[in-house]
Amino acid sequence: MKLFLHKLFLALQKRSKATQNKKSYETWAAKGYNNTPLVSAIIQSHNKSLQVIHVIRKLRAFHSIEIIVIDDGSDLSHTQALAKELTGGNEFLIRANDLYENVTYNKTIRFASGKYIALLQDDDDFDSLNWLEEATTLFGKYPRMAILGGKDGLDIVFEEDKQLAHGGKYEHDAKFSFVPAVNRAPMWINKDLFIEKLQHIDFNFAPFQFDDYELCARAWVNGLQVGRYDAPFKSLSVGGMRLWNNAFTKEQYHRNGRQLYDLYHDKIDEIRLKVKESKV
Repeated sequence: MKLFLHKLFLALQKRSKATQNKKSYETWAAKGYNNTPLVSAIIQSHNKSLQVIHVIRKLRAFHSIEIIVIDDGSDLSHTQALAKELTGGNEFLIRANDLYENVTYNKTIRFASGKYIALLQDDDDFDSLNWLEEATTLFGKYPRMAILGGKDGLDIVFEEDKQLAHGGKYEHDAKFSFVPAVNRAPMWINKDLFIEKLQHIDFNFAPFQFDDYELCARAWVNGLQVGRYDAPFKSLSVGGMRLWNNAFTKEQYHRNGRQLYDLYHDKIDEIRLKVKESKV
């Protein structure tokens, strides 16, 4: 009955002159949608709308940006707050429910229109937009660079006796270097190279942990490069996705550490050689 009454209401509304002029090309154009933004910023949010909105308002100052928030939490009040904030022509909200970053980042990369994609977390903050300008400049300078990290340059370390992989620091230049791996955030993606050569974030590592290392290793094996630069980020708080998942994180560490070992323990020397041979 409710569906029938609603159908009747819409039929009457369609014939009402009061609603005939709600939409026009002018109102659409006024939203200023850009189909080819230089950057897409994808922010993963787990019940952290206040912090994410703080960052959204800073990102809007960049000259060519698309902002996509993945609402991957369980509290609808955060969904409502984000929906209220994201009103621009190039601002989008994707709703998920505790699927975690492997799945949601992978899906959203395909949705994004930016030439370069910045994967962000809900605890990230920064004082200026220099990190965006510098990253896009570095991508232009190194056309085979598929991934660029703004945190530490990382190695992939293997414990042969346990058949387990984990991350370790990789010695690198303070400003910019090629490195075996980087992690989030920010973690930049050259979208064209991602689609052409990498195609996906490996779902076998879902729901999270070490999928970023695997993506970097796969980039090197496929003739691409991974770089690291200094994005002066600071943390607003503990990341929302892992805030309540300490035990689960440890479980994923061992599960995916073994997977990473199986895939790349016999390729790490090749990867490290390619890193050293890359010219800065």
